[in-house]
Amino acid sequence: MKGPLLVTGAAGFIGARFVEAARERGLEVISVDSKEHFGSRPEHIGVDFGTIVDRDELVSRLQAMPEPAAIVHLGACTDTTELDVAYLRRVNLDYSKMLWVYATQHKVPLVYASSAATYGGGELGFDDDETLFSKLKPLNPYGDSKLMFDLWALEQEKAGKRPPAWSGFKFFNVYGYGERHKEKMASVVLHAYDRILKTGEALLFKSHREGIADGHQKRDFVAVEDVVDVLFFALEKPMSRGIFNLGSGQARTFLDLVNAVFAGLKREPKIAFVDTPVEIRDRYQYFTEAKMSRLRAAGYTQPFSTLEEGVGRYIMRLTTS
Repeated sequence: MKGPLLVTGAAGFIGARFVEAARERGLEVISVDSKEHFGSRPEHIGVDFGTIVDRDELVSRLQAMPEPAAIVHLGACTDTTELDVAYLRRVNLDYSKMLWVYATQHKVPLVYASSAATYGGGELGFDDDETLFSKLKPLNPYGDSKLMFDLWALEQEKAGKRPPAWSGFKFFNVYGYGERHKEKMASVVLHAYDRILKTGEALLFKSHREGIADGHQKRDFVAVEDVVDVLFFALEKPMSRGIFNLGSGQARTFLDLVNAVFAGLKREPKIAFVDTPVEIRDRYQYFTEAKMSRLRAAGYTQPFSTLEEGVGRYIMRLTTS
C-alpha cells in the first residue's frame, strides 16, 4: 500500500489489534483516538501506534495530512447500554458520515465497523442481504446508530457518492486480548477469567425464556484475530463494495464459552447462575448467528477459529502478559 493507513479507534480493543497487525506487516499507520487512551491502557504497552492524532482534532487536521492509502474506521461508542441518543448520533453517525465524505472526495478506500446489534432480537434472522436492512429493528440506541449509518451509506452509493472501494462489517460477539479497558462491556471470557482466578467460579445469567436452559443462550463468538484477518482481506483484495456479516458463522452457548475458559486455565468448571438484570432483560439477545455466505462468495476462504481455539489463545496471552 502507498501511504499510511488511517485507523480510527486505534487505542480501542479491535483497533489496537489491527494496528499491531499492520505494524507487523510493515505498514505505516496514523492512529486516531483520544490521546489519553494511548498511554493509559497497560494491555496496549508495546504496540507501535505510528503517528497519533487526537480524534477531536482529526477534522481540522485531515486536509493537511498525507493522503491515506485507506481508512479503517473502528472508532465508536460501543456501549450497548448507552441511552444518550444525541451523543451516539454525534460519535457513531456524524463522525462516520464525515469520513465517508472525505473518502469519497479524495478517492480513498474505506472499511468500517457496523454491528450485529443492528439485527435486534433476530426476528428477521441474521442475513446480510442489504435489501432487508430497512426492516431491521435494533433493541437499543447503539444498534440504531449503527443501522442508521449502514442505511445512509447505501443511500449515498445510490446517489453516486461513494469511495472507490468500501465495505462495512457487522461484527458479532468479538472477544480476545486487549479489551480490559471496556470494563462492563468486555466479553464474558474476560469476566469469567477474572472471577475464576478470584473465587474459583464463573457467573452466567439465568435464562428467562421458556425452553432455553440456563447458560444455553447462544451467541456467535468470533476471535479478534479472525476479525483483523477479514479487515486486511477487505483492504488487500480490495472489496469493491458492500456490508457483510463478520462472525464465526456458528452459534455457541455461554456454557460452552465459560467451559473453554476453565479448560484454558486447566480447572474443573464451577458455574453459578444469576438473574439477568431487569433493566436489560427485555433487550437481551438469546440467539445470534452470522450468515457468512456473502463474505465467502466475495472470496474470503480462511477458516474461523473454533471457540476452544480462540479462547485458549486468549487465556494463554492473558496468563503470559
